[in-house]
Order: sequence, then structure tokens, then C-alpha cells
Amino acid sequence: MNLTGAIVLFAVIWFLTFYIVLMLRTRTQAEEGAVVPGTPPGAPAHEDVGKSARIASVWAALIWALIAGVILSGSVSIRDIDVMGILGPEDEE
Repeated sequence: MNLTGAIVLFAVIWFLTFYIVLMLRTRTQAEEGAVVPGTPPGAPAHEDVGKSARIASVWAALIWALIAGVILSGSVSIRDIDVMGILGPEDEE
């Protein structure tokens, strides 16, 4: 894995983690008991995006380190996940 691949992998993991954290920490206006007129009851009451981003960053770094470690260790290769045989037969030398 090169530097660009590592950065792209981290960005994808970070955004996925961020969206999960946002959904887990959101309290709706209906749950708070104060629905602002003109908004749906399922709208967020208030959200601390900075705190969610920090939580997502910590979890994304941990998940990225785990995935990058597996990739760099060589224990799983692209041939291991080629279930349709697109890469062709493996050279046995």
C-alpha cells in the first residue's frame, strides 16, 4: 500500500465512521419534546459536530490501523478475495 492508498483508505473509513457517530448521538426534536414549527419531528434538536468529528477520528484511526496492518502484513492478498477468478490462475513456481 502506498501513501495515496493509505490516505484514501483513511478518508473512506473516517467518513463512514463519522456518519455512524452522527446517527448514534443524534436526539430528535420529538425526543427532546420541543418541535420547532415548520420542521419535522425527526429533525435533530442540536448536534455538536466537533465532538462527533473527534470521536469519529479516534475510531477511524483505530480501524484504519487494523486494516492497514492486515494489508501490510500480507496475510490477505487480492488473490484471496478473487472469488470469481478474474485475475486468472495463480502462478505456481
